[in-house]
Amino acid sequence: MRDLSRDLLEWYDIHARAMPWRVPPEDRKAGVLPDPYGVWLSEVMLQQTTVAAVRDYWRKFTGIWPTVSDLAAAEDADVMAAWAGLGYYARARNLLKCARTIVADHDGAFPSDYDTLLTLPGIGPYTAAAVAAIAFDRPATVLDGNVERVMARLHDEHTPLPAAKSLLMARAGALTPNERAGDYAQAVMDLGATICTPKSPACGICPWRRPCAARIAGTAAELPRKTPRKKVPTRRGIAYLVRRNDGAWLVETRPDKGMLGGMQGFPTSAWDDDPQPDPPVDADWTDTGIEARHTFTHFHLHLAIQTAVVKDGDVPRRGRFVPPAAFSPAALPTLFRKVFDLASATLRHD
Repeated sequence: MRDLSRDLLEWYDIHARAMPWRVPPEDRKAGVLPDPYGVWLSEVMLQQTTVAAVRDYWRKFTGIWPTVSDLAAAEDADVMAAWAGLGYYARARNLLKCARTIVADHDGAFPSDYDTLLTLPGIGPYTAAAVAAIAFDRPATVLDGNVERVMARLHDEHTPLPAAKSLLMARAGALTPNERAGDYAQAVMDLGATICTPKSPACGICPWRRPCAARIAGTAAELPRKTPRKKVPTRRGIAYLVRRNDGAWLVETRPDKGMLGGMQGFPTSAWDDDPQPDPPVDADWTDTGIEARHTFTHFHLHLAIQTAVVKDGDVPRRGRFVPPAAFSPAALPTLFRKVFDLASATLRHD
């Protein structure tokens, strides 16, 4: 099995993907290790998100907050605004909690061992293993979706996920080398992302094509098997898009707990099966007939959009008016950018 690790590392030395947070294999061989802060930041951002989407966000964050201490000292609203559009906003809240814990409890230095990393806010088994391996060359076993797929095919494992996770973890652990653990962790993820892809895997150029049991059995394309998901429910609500006659927009900060917690957005009603009107200000409301649709992890959301223009003296029951110069749609979560793009034209003034 260790020969497989060696073969994969030889492939990685030639085919490693270039990423802004990654140290190339030739530099790692010379003893250069990446900044643990950059590795951790990339791994948190990459959860449920593609590499292509993360690159610019990672550069933006490290440009504004170059160190974990800088991030820990940042204003919550600034971090949430910078995260806008990346989705899964609990990650941003945990990002701040973790940065502040590292500064307060670890003198601003990331712990290098898996068990201590696992105690930090927002860090689960995968992220702890990834940081320990990639940032510190500890022989920790990473198991993300790419690695699950590679292991299922390499061993022709037909037990469906998520039940197969422990089996695939054991398979992955048996291959994790003591030497070059960080490069190996990145290599096996690269293999899944570029060669052993979900559809049409490129078995002919795979460094593990000879020992791959699924290739031999002709079952690679159907693995890994997954337990069918339950039907995702649909919730409904009303989004209130309000512009004051001086051009200011009405926004509110959502509660810390719940969907889009701590993010800035437009006022809405509750999101449920039968939403009741809950306008944030007394106004002559217009039902636009437009609906913004968005999918979260566990449900679909349909927001009917209502609009109004109010006078300078009108006081909202919740939220605050933001003048045009301080209002940026780009700082809104994707859901509210959809609302803005769909309906704001009806409220614009020359």
